[in-house]
Amino acid sequence: MSGQSSGCGFLMSVVVHGDSALNEQEKELNHRLRRLYPAVNEIETPLPRSWSPKDKFSYIGLSQNNLRVHYKGHGKTPKDAASVRATHPIPAACGVYYFEVKIISKGRDGYMGIGLSAQGVNMNRLPGWDKHSYGYHGDDGHSFCSSGTGQPYGPTFTTGDVIGCCVNLINNTCFYTKNGHSLGIAFTDLPPNLYPTVGLQTPGEVVDANFGQHPFVFDIEDYMREWRTKIQAQVDRFPLAEREGEWQSMIQKMVASYLVHHSYCATAEAFAKSTDQAVHEELASIKNRQKIQKLVLSGRMGEAIETTQQLYPSLLERNPDLLFMLKVRQFIEMVNGTDSEVRCLGGRSPKSQDSYSGSPRPFSSPSHKTGGSQAYLTGYDNSCCNGVTATKSPGSASGRTHKAPPLGPGPCPALPAADPSLNPQPNTSTDVDMEVDHFSNGITESSSSSNGFLNGSSKHSPQTEEWEAAMEVEPAQFKRQLCGGSQAAIERMIHFGRELQSMSEQLRRECGKNSANKKMLKDAFSLLAYSDPWSSPVGYQLHSIQREPVCSTLNSAILETHNLPKQPPLARAVGQATQCLSVMARSGSGSCAFASVDHYLH
Repeated sequence: MSGQSSGCGFLMSVVVHGDSALNEQEKELNHRLRRLYPAVNEIETPLPRSWSPKDKFSYIGLSQNNLRVHYKGHGKTPKDAASVRATHPIPAACGVYYFEVKIISKGRDGYMGIGLSAQGVNMNRLPGWDKHSYGYHGDDGHSFCSSGTGQPYGPTFTTGDVIGCCVNLINNTCFYTKNGHSLGIAFTDLPPNLYPTVGLQTPGEVVDANFGQHPFVFDIEDYMREWRTKIQAQVDRFPLAEREGEWQSMIQKMVASYLVHHSYCATAEAFAKSTDQAVHEELASIKNRQKIQKLVLSGRMGEAIETTQQLYPSLLERNPDLLFMLKVRQFIEMVNGTDSEVRCLGGRSPKSQDSYSGSPRPFSSPSHKTGGSQAYLTGYDNSCCNGVTATKSPGSASGRTHKAPPLGPGPCPALPAADPSLNPQPNTSTDVDMEVDHFSNGITESSSSSNGFLNGSSKHSPQTEEWEAAMEVEPAQFKRQLCGGSQAAIERMIHFGRELQSMSEQLRRECGKNSANKKMLKDAFSLLAYSDPWSSPVGYQLHSIQREPVCSTLNSAILETHNLPKQPPLARAVGQATQCLSVMARSGSGSCAFASVDHYLH
């Protein structure tokens, strides 16, 4: 019995180890393909990763994850030839595509062909013999271009050789390599949507494919760099001529509107002066939006909602889905221990509780890994807002705290009136000073100068510096706990969650089903299913970077109330350029692979 048990244990360990090895190979393949073909969207146009068990002639056998091909026919005449195509055609967005085939055994005669073919080409033939089929054959070194008659091309190949096939989707040519050396152009004027193809004809022939599972023998990345340089040179040479001044003025206006959109007050003013432009939004309005952004980005969602309702009374009433999104984020910040409603119940030390008079100060949770990189908001604008984390100077609000109103049945609730000190007049300098800290990878980082990224203010009061010093040691002193570890805060969070559920049901009754809202609430409530929500599969919601899409969506909604664009023209231009590249890829223009918008932005 013990022998059987140990035998089962050994088999289980082999299976687990095998699965782990396969996972590592898959990760390596994904990483290499992303590096080689960054412009390819595999959801729309998957890359070839193996041979197709369905798209082959019966004399072809597949093994080793459908990467090894062996011949199992009679091999007496050319009628016994057999081929197999890859699972997917080569996407145009690759720009340059490459795969390699290693000859494991040349078999009896070495009648092997490596190349390309279109969907529907007869698989009872070697590649190159029929229309829209192209091949390089090992027995004679000839290239076959849609014809049974070959042309002298390169050397023969046999057991141990590695033959590569490179398709240039920019100039529609193909060349082969042998053991890492280019053999020159074999085919021109290739049609789109070709599949990697290999064909065998005599017994004993065995080949292995490499679609990126392993490093290539040929340095394809060097060849890609050459073409990237060529395409970028074409873009740089685009003639501006006499319109250069007109374009310069347009770009300056786009930059100015971008700075205003993201509430970079001082920078926007300075840029407008230096380029002799007008700022098309009152400074007070920009600072009000800035104030709300800082509250959202510091996790103080209750205060952000309250301030929004005071400064823009009808905004959230007219946008119940937006209010619901903000409330869901508030629930998440409650779980995180960062929202004001649970901070005031958290039992923290007087120093950390009262450093921002009358209102709990912003809190940075200990850093933690996210469970995923995706934003939890589906269907909302995902563009980043200014990415700053708020640091509120002391003395800018009164000493009272606010309870959230019921969210149950009835009209969407209006929150209590805000403090008299929070009025829609231009904010004092203490509000603007919050802008000097900026957010990077979930960690607050203090900067001594604005570097044109924030509002240009670099003032730190002694109280602010004392608060920052206290914050630096906080992660080490306090362990991450639900709602900051306070039982009263946990009870308030649970009560808020029930109110949020009621609000969800009310929205569904009044406005109909909304799958985005349903998923949002489900994901938020899922945090409570884990003893350590931060390390859970849904823990990414607690990461501070997830505040950015919320901030951006709210900011865009506020701008719409001023009849200003919800997205700045600069972002629209970048989005349009990116979309144009996608359209080029779908239309078969390979040059889109080397005209990256990100490259020019960075």
